[in-house]
Amino acid sequence: MPANFYFDLASPYSYLAAERVTGLFEEAGLEQPLWQPILFGALLQELGRMPWGLGPDRDERFAEIERRAADYGLPPLAWPDPLPANSLHAMRAATVAAEAGPGCARDFALAAYREAFVEGRDLGDPEVIVAAAGVAGIGPRITDGVAAPETKDKLRRNTEEAWNAGLQGVPTVAVGEQLFWGDDRLAEAVDAAAGAG
Repeated sequence: MPANFYFDLASPYSYLAAERVTGLFEEAGLEQPLWQPILFGALLQELGRMPWGLGPDRDERFAEIERRAADYGLPPLAWPDPLPANSLHAMRAATVAAEAGPGCARDFALAAYREAFVEGRDLGDPEVIVAAAGVAGIGPRITDGVAAPETKDKLRRNTEEAWNAGLQGVPTVAVGEQLFWGDDRLAEAVDAAAGAG
């Protein structure tokens, strides 16, 4: 059974993990995780927490993320405005991508993350989403899928399943019932997946 990689496109920590998770699982000779889009804002409401991007340690977090990106060999970050972004539209698009075929969720998410955190573009802008869909080979049809009731229902179910599984944040890799929260815990998740294989 493959691991699950839970992400929200508004999360820069998820961006850091998204750029590395495929390679780490590949290097270990493991089946790739399933990319699961969820609305982390809904989880935060359930947890009674405020997004750190609106908190007092915002600048320290930005500096930490920039350091990690440099350590991982990623391009310098370009912070989008606003941040945190309203990711609802983008996460519905990611849900459409996840239904489009194997690898489509990953390809779309990586394209969208790069639009946001390398190019500094607003994920709330539908044109940014269409551009990411084009890079992922999904094309402009993603726009129709975003508005479909079944897409909204699927994203809601994904988020409810994540909550019921005990997720506290994104990115999280779930290996069976084990949860590894944080881009700095990917290696632990890979080790757990190797042990479960």
